[in-house]
Amino acid sequence: MTFAIVYVSRTGNTRLLAETIRDSLPKDSCLWCGGPDDRALAADRLYLGFWTDKGDCGPEMAEFLAKAAGKEVFLFGTAGFGGAPEYFEQILARAAGHLPASARLIGRFMCQGRMPQAVRDRYAALPESPRRAMMLENFDRALPHPDAGDLAALKAALPPL
Repeated sequence: MTFAIVYVSRTGNTRLLAETIRDSLPKDSCLWCGGPDDRALAADRLYLGFWTDKGDCGPEMAEFLAKAAGKEVFLFGTAGFGGAPEYFEQILARAAGHLPASARLIGRFMCQGRMPQAVRDRYAALPESPRRAMMLENFDRALPHPDAGDLAALKAALPPL
């Protein structure tokens, strides 16, 4: 069985997940590892990764997901806001909604990812409030992610090839 890993990563978080998947699977079965490219569609299985954009994958990945007709698909992603599995499930469900009906979702994984310092600076400039404090706490909690525990959980979530 052949596979391709297609991902979009702004800060390197999703790229780290993609590289972990690539390093966990037989290299001779990998047809593609990189950004959205139709060459990846020649693979039997697609590992499709994204960063969270307004509670969903970004438009570039949404367009690629729509091309996954007849493929086995494993979704993976990162989100700056994290901690709640329900939130991650909502994001994954929205992303899966871009898949054609003939695609077969065989697994999914999501974890928190660090955000750029500019985001923290923006939060810090907000007026003092419980919401501001929560946003700053979340930013600081996200800094080490994806961490070794996240990568181990990703490996455990991968279906057999």
